[in-house]
Amino acid sequence: MKILIFGLPGSGKTTLAKPFAELIGGVHLNADEIREKYGDMDFTPSGRIRQAQRMRHLADGVVMAGKIAVADFVAPTSVTRHKFDPDFTVWMDTIKHSQYEDTNKMFQIPNKRKVDYHVAEWFDDTHAQLVEVVQSWMKKNNV
Repeated sequence: MKILIFGLPGSGKTTLAKPFAELIGGVHLNADEIREKYGDMDFTPSGRIRQAQRMRHLADGVVMAGKIAVADFVAPTSVTRHKFDPDFTVWMDTIKHSQYEDTNKMFQIPNKRKVDYHVAEWFDDTHAQLVEVVQSWMKKNNV
């Protein structure tokens, strides 16, 4: 299973993803760390698509190894989200603007009906609440 936690920079993606991945025994994939590892700091639209494909490739490898991939990255457009091809999406909607104006301009607000979990406000136990939601979703979808 591939879980995508996306939203503007500074919205709490990593703050949620890291403890959540630990709780479920998943593998946390952080886009910033992966960009740094690959030496690819291209934030143009094509660079963002390349990053989404890279994240998908790495997450698919985690799934093939029998684990749950928990990926956190901005995924600012519907195209980048589609390229990642998540099984479950979490939209971190906790801020309206990031410090990066280019990302603010290109970020496409997702259709809330196409998001599996919407975090509009941060709580200290958001990651624990998410475990119950994902488990319920997995049961409903026979995953």
